[in-house]
Amino acid sequence: MKKQILVPILMVVFFTLNAFALSEAYKENVYQTGKLKPVDSVLKVRVGEEAPAFTLKAISGKKISLKDYAGKKNVVLSFVPAAWTPVCSDQWPGYNIVQELFAENEAVLLGISVDSVPTLYSWTNQMGKLWFDVLSDFWPHGAVASRYGILRSDGTAERAIIIIDKKGIIRYIDVHNINERPPLESIIRQLEKLRN
Repeated sequence: MKKQILVPILMVVFFTLNAFALSEAYKENVYQTGKLKPVDSVLKVRVGEEAPAFTLKAISGKKISLKDYAGKKNVVLSFVPAAWTPVCSDQWPGYNIVQELFAENEAVLLGISVDSVPTLYSWTNQMGKLWFDVLSDFWPHGAVASRYGILRSDGTAERAIIIIDKKGIIRYIDVHNINERPPLESIIRQLEKLRN
């Protein structure tokens, strides 16, 4: 199937799935947060600025730094508020259906949460295999989220997408309504703009 046909089909499937369709195996373990304040932080970064550096521990046990991708890959940071919550539990598994589009756009996806490594390990294992690294911003608690200005007053992170180009410059920011998934098509469209 040609890419021009496949992409819209995948996006329709992704956005028409019922809640928990991708995480059915553990939906009874998901904590219901109720409706939350859509945004509860003050952004500290801007498009066109150099992205704040960070090094975080991944659930694989390795340490990952933003500088690891300098000159090699565009980086998509997907911050989510907390493990075992409804929207987050569907958002990350949904990226599995578009792994190829990240590769085509020379991009790596890094999932970041303020949860501890053991919590993230257990949560993501229940999701099934994720193709991207999941990083813990647990200690010092939420330091990276705070540096970017997306740490909420309750200690969780905003639901945010930040795209950083190969030169380390922020090219796109979406601090999204915490109660909704960020649109996948926006991420892909922004990555396509970074093609040389």
